[in-house]
Amino acid sequence: MSESLSGATTTGTVKGEDEVVDLCRDLIRIDTSNYGDHSGPGERAAAEYVAEKLAEVGLEPKIFESHKGRASTVARIEGEDPSRPALLIHGHTDVVPANAEDWTHHPFSGEIVDDCVWGRGAVDMKDMDAMTLAVVRERLRSGRKPPRDIVLAFLADEEAGGVYGAKHLVNNHPELFEGVTEAIGEVGGFSFTVNEQLRLYLIETAQKGMHWMRLTVDGTAGHGSMTNNDNAITELAEAVGRLGRHKFPVRVTKTVRSFLDELSDALGTPLDPENMDETLAKLGGIAKIIGATLQNTAAPTMLGAGYKVNVIPGQATAHVDGRFLPGFEDEFLADLDRILGPRVKREDVHADKALETTFDGALVDAMQSALKAEDPIARAVPYCLSGGTDAKSFDDLGIRCFGFAPLRLPPELDFAGMFHGVDERVPVDGLKFGVRVLDRFLDAC
Repeated sequence: MSESLSGATTTGTVKGEDEVVDLCRDLIRIDTSNYGDHSGPGERAAAEYVAEKLAEVGLEPKIFESHKGRASTVARIEGEDPSRPALLIHGHTDVVPANAEDWTHHPFSGEIVDDCVWGRGAVDMKDMDAMTLAVVRERLRSGRKPPRDIVLAFLADEEAGGVYGAKHLVNNHPELFEGVTEAIGEVGGFSFTVNEQLRLYLIETAQKGMHWMRLTVDGTAGHGSMTNNDNAITELAEAVGRLGRHKFPVRVTKTVRSFLDELSDALGTPLDPENMDETLAKLGGIAKIIGATLQNTAAPTMLGAGYKVNVIPGQATAHVDGRFLPGFEDEFLADLDRILGPRVKREDVHADKALETTFDGALVDAMQSALKAEDPIARAVPYCLSGGTDAKSFDDLGIRCFGFAPLRLPPELDFAGMFHGVDERVPVDGLKFGVRVLDRFLDAC
């Protein structure tokens, strides 16, 4: 018998649905803020918590620390047929920082308010971490093996590109993933209610690539009181303004076309990718995600220049979060250079590929059947994620990756706004639903 951080007592009779909320609250209360420079607390405490929960039910988890405090936990569950290819279930334990003054409830309290668990990481992605732990713990307590081997990976550093988490493990410990051919991870399997007869569940089969960039302009330094036609700030500001206002052309990938076809059928109206404003207005909380998958994007996020009000600096810098659709990286980079102009030096801070797979196969069938069994009006559909996940690293090992962290959400919840936003929260019922779906999925996978 053991006691969780939230005070809940777990025994051999506890079901996954009964402990998933406490597991989620415990994980949220472990501050794993990732500032991208090792200045945060790191993920070690979360890695140890996860390892303890897995060891309690007979697994032998291993903790891998790539840098002081930056730790990931990996374990393997033997399946009924070890000769079959293995499945990877991966999640990250780090979160983006949160300013408590901006939140209605403290971001690291894990409070339950309005039937939701509140806190940083509630949807990105300590909810899935908790659901995975809950399902695995229940199955192992009752001796229910999955049909094939399952590799569990709870990872550091996803929010800064995974260098100290997934990429470290893939590059230095690829043997951990021996025999793995497929994987499920975050930002997929969540619901969009069309009407009382139909609820779409979006399965991530593609994700945009990234170019996080630093832009630099060199100019002539001088006194702020004098005329200067070579002001680095002026040149950079104009370039950033052009980029921030630029509308990249609509490019419909295979995944986006499949999603639009499914959505068109669900809404009973033809959809024009070139004129999606009216349609996106009907999509509520997922509109932000879907809208960004119709084109490449480049969002200016940081500016830096100068050190004194009466000194014109010799250099100005900006940072841009660039995302490109599968198959359109070269076009994206060419567009960037044309928009920015010859004076702006562009260099990558972090870059990674786009991914796309097909929406078919036994694993997809298992997702569809598991969702339908728990929600009779469910229909699984493919979609492209506007951001990126640790799937990019696992793709390097030839693993076919999907986003499948099942949640049935109330229609009024701004799900997309929860990611990296203020007042992040996940419905209690959604967590329990996810446990039931994942359990059925593992039986069928």
